Amino acid sequence: MEALLAELRSSIESGRFAVGDRLPSEATLCQEFGISRSVVREALRGLQALGLTQSRTGKGTYVVSDQAADSPTFGAYSAQHLLEVRRHVEVPAAGYAATRHTAEDIAGLTALLDRMDAETDDAFWVSLDSLFHITVARASGNPVFGKVIEEIRDALAVQSAFVNQLDDRREASNVEHRRIVEAIAAGSADQAELAMCSHLDHVDEALEHIVGRTTPTGATAPDKENRA
Repeated sequence: MEALLAELRSSIESGRFAVGDRLPSEATLCQEFGISRSVVREALRGLQALGLTQSRTGKGTYVVSDQAADSPTFGAYSAQHLLEVRRHVEVPAAGYAATRHTAEDIAGLTALLDRMDAETDDAFWVSLDSLFHITVARASGNPVFGKVIEEIRDALAVQSAFVNQLDDRREASNVEHRRIVEAIAAGSADQAELAMCSHLDHVDEALEHIVGRTTPTGATAPDKENRA
């Protein structure tokens, strides 16, 4: 998926597919690259998240920009919008969880960590990732925190799939999640907030890396100022 996304992105940014052009059909891409339709669809969703294309029902996927957006879009929200909300909700929620959690909260979070470490299916791992963040918010003892994260759950899942498929962050995320739970279990609000903040920083860095990633040929994407 990463290779196909990089190839299509390079073709758009280089002008091979111009703004307004329709990309080859899913069937054509499957045949040309020898990959499954599900992989093609993930790559096309990635292009749309980057702001390069738009899917039109019954008509296909069309190029709408020759440069990636500064902030990818996941569902109805941009990555920037999600990050701003997460910093103001998930960081304090982790701190409250450290002082208000129950034994059942820690048992549930630990079980989630173990399942994520052992999970081999990317799609299921993503669903566990969203559940982890909701569970931390609920452990705060304030139901509003949990409701806010539940409200953006679908967008978080799309973002998680995007980041972890394109920047290979699953293992790092598992480590960061475990640090968050260890701090919560230890009752340290400061460390729990710091661990959650660090995790969100790494997600933000991964998104910036993806948006500015080099093409498969090794040439960097053209600077905005230098585009024709």
